[in-house]
Amino acid sequence: MNKFTNINKAAKIGTNLRIDSFSTIHENVTIGDDCWIGSNVTIFPGARIGSNCHIFPGAVISAIPQDLKFKGEETTTIIGDNTTIRECVTINRGTNYNKSTIVGDSCFLMAYSHVAHDCIIKNNVIIANGVAIAGHVEIDEYAIIGGLSAIQQFSKIGKFSMVSGGSLVRKNVPPYIKVAKEPLRFIGVNTIGLTRNKFNQESIKMIKSCYRVIFQEGNNISQAIKLIEKNKENSKEKKEIIKFIKNSKTGIVKGFY
Repeated sequence: MNKFTNINKAAKIGTNLRIDSFSTIHENVTIGDDCWIGSNVTIFPGARIGSNCHIFPGAVISAIPQDLKFKGEETTTIIGDNTTIRECVTINRGTNYNKSTIVGDSCFLMAYSHVAHDCIIKNNVIIANGVAIAGHVEIDEYAIIGGLSAIQQFSKIGKFSMVSGGSLVRKNVPPYIKVAKEPLRFIGVNTIGLTRNKFNQESIKMIKSCYRVIFQEGNNISQAIKLIEKNKENSKEKKEIIKFIKNSKTGIVKGFY
């Protein structure tokens, strides 16, 4: 910290922090230990930042929502431990709908990405450059969002999924799969990502079997779920797929055709 930083006296700052020149930290902000905050960062009221986070120059954290219904209510932006936020990322705080925008532990948000109000981004998510995430989006753990993608409000993206760069996400993306093309569609199971994350071959085989029924055998979604449920083989991945699809009120992405 130096004379060119502007830190409100009411902010709660942890130990072993480095805050570079021309950054501003407002009141009602909490920052954990061992963080680095680069130059020209603005952290607005309501930010709750964990330990060992790295926030690069030009980022704006916890600005008010870009929502015309917002009336100045007190809400928060919660960022977990070990998260990296690159240059010019913007993360808006919540509204009365969810009270908080949440980014989990060990996430990586690349330059110029935007996280809107009331989003929930779980642990170990990677968001590439220039991704625009609208309000109320939920992204589950270990998902990867390719650069310049745009995600429609209230969309849900399942764990260990991979969204190709430049995608327009208008429907929910189930877990463990890769999606691409326009309109967005299933292009296969995220086998490489699953293998890297220590999924065994039996689990991957079960995931592929489920999605073969859903996307490749000509069944509608209701028929596919019934067929999968009839299969006596069980796994947590199978349960996760069924739960996600049953809870997808706005529908999921299309199959190959």
